[in-house]
Amino acid sequence: MSEQSSMDAALRKRLYWHSRRGMWELDLLLIPFLEQCYDALSEADQAAYRSLVDEEDQDLFAWLMRREWPEEPVRRRIVQMIVEHAEHPDSAAHRPV
Repeated sequence: MSEQSSMDAALRKRLYWHSRRGMWELDLLLIPFLEQCYDALSEADQAAYRSLVDEEDQDLFAWLMRREWPEEPVRRRIVQMIVEHAEHPDSAAHRPV
Protein backbone atom coordinates (compact mmCIF):
# COMPACT_ATOMS: atom_id res chain seq x y z
CA MET A 1 0.00 0.00 0.00
CA SER A 2 1.40 3.39 -0.97
CA GLU A 3 1.90 6.17 1.52
CA GLN A 4 -0.82 8.26 -0.16
CA SER A 5 -3.40 5.46 -0.01
CA SER A 6 -2.52 4.90 3.66
CA MET A 7 -3.07 8.60 4.32
CA ASP A 8 -6.37 8.50 2.40
CA ALA A 9 -7.54 5.48 4.40
CA ALA A 10 -6.62 7.17 7.67
CA LEU A 11 -8.49 10.34 6.63
CA ARG A 12 -11.54 8.28 5.66
CA LYS A 13 -11.56 6.50 9.03
CA ARG A 14 -11.26 9.83 10.84
CA LEU A 15 -14.10 11.30 8.79
CA TYR A 16 -16.28 8.27 9.45
CA TRP A 17 -15.59 8.55 13.19
CA HIS A 18 -16.35 12.29 13.19
CA SER A 19 -19.52 11.68 11.16
CA ARG A 20 -20.83 9.37 13.87
CA ARG A 21 -22.45 11.71 16.31
CA GLY A 22 -24.28 11.45 19.59
CA MET A 23 -27.59 11.82 17.79
CA TRP A 24 -29.13 9.09 15.64
CA GLU A 25 -30.74 11.72 13.39
CA LEU A 26 -27.32 13.13 12.51
CA ASP A 27 -25.84 9.68 11.91
CA LEU A 28 -28.64 8.94 9.43
CA LEU A 29 -27.70 12.00 7.41
CA LEU A 30 -23.93 12.27 7.70
CA ILE A 31 -22.76 8.67 7.34
CA PRO A 32 -24.69 7.87 4.12
CA PHE A 33 -23.54 11.18 2.64
CA LEU A 34 -19.94 10.37 3.52
CA GLU A 35 -20.17 6.86 2.11
CA GLN A 36 -22.08 7.69 -1.06
CA CYS A 37 -21.09 11.24 -2.01
CA TYR A 38 -17.86 12.40 -0.38
CA ASP A 39 -15.46 10.90 -2.93
CA ALA A 40 -17.26 12.60 -5.83
CA LEU A 41 -17.14 16.06 -4.21
CA SER A 42 -14.76 18.77 -5.33
CA GLU A 43 -11.77 19.44 -3.09
CA ALA A 44 -13.50 22.59 -1.81
CA ASP A 45 -16.68 20.67 -0.93
CA GLN A 46 -14.64 17.91 0.72
CA ALA A 47 -12.90 20.56 2.82
CA ALA A 48 -16.30 22.03 3.71
CA TYR A 49 -17.51 18.59 4.86
CA ARG A 50 -14.37 18.06 6.96
CA SER A 51 -14.95 21.44 8.57
CA LEU A 52 -18.66 20.75 9.07
CA VAL A 53 -18.13 17.57 11.10
CA ASP A 54 -16.05 19.58 13.58
CA GLU A 55 -19.13 21.64 14.51
CA GLU A 56 -21.20 21.09 17.65
CA ASP A 57 -24.06 18.59 17.49
CA GLN A 58 -26.70 21.18 18.33
CA ASP A 59 -25.59 23.37 15.41
CA LEU A 60 -25.51 20.43 13.02
CA PHE A 61 -28.94 19.33 14.18
CA ALA A 62 -30.46 22.78 13.63
CA TRP A 63 -28.93 23.05 10.16
CA LEU A 64 -29.63 19.51 8.96
CA MET A 65 -33.20 19.58 10.27
CA ARG A 66 -33.64 22.89 8.38
CA ARG A 67 -34.53 24.83 11.50
CA GLU A 68 -31.90 27.39 10.56
CA TRP A 69 -29.16 27.72 7.95
CA PRO A 70 -25.46 28.43 8.42
CA GLU A 71 -24.48 32.02 7.71
CA GLU A 72 -21.34 31.13 5.75
CA PRO A 73 -22.12 30.36 2.09
CA VAL A 74 -19.63 27.47 1.91
CA ARG A 75 -21.08 25.82 4.99
CA ARG A 76 -24.64 26.46 3.77
CA ARG A 77 -23.76 24.77 0.46
CA ILE A 78 -22.49 21.54 2.06
CA VAL A 79 -25.46 21.43 4.45
CA GLN A 80 -27.82 21.82 1.50
CA MET A 81 -26.04 19.00 -0.33
CA ILE A 82 -26.44 16.69 2.67
CA VAL A 83 -30.13 17.56 3.08
CA GLU A 84 -30.80 17.05 -0.64
CA HIS A 85 -29.01 13.71 -0.58
CA ALA A 86 -31.11 12.56 2.38
CA GLU A 87 -34.32 13.60 0.65
CA HIS A 88 -33.48 11.88 -2.62
CA PRO A 89 -35.57 8.71 -3.07
CA ASP A 90 -32.53 6.58 -3.98
CA SER A 91 -30.77 7.37 -0.70
CA ALA A 92 -33.51 5.69 1.38
CA ALA A 93 -32.28 2.26 0.30
CA HIS A 94 -28.89 2.93 1.90
CA ARG A 95 -30.11 4.02 5.32
CA PRO A 96 -29.67 1.68 8.27
CA VAL A 97 -32.88 0.34 9.76
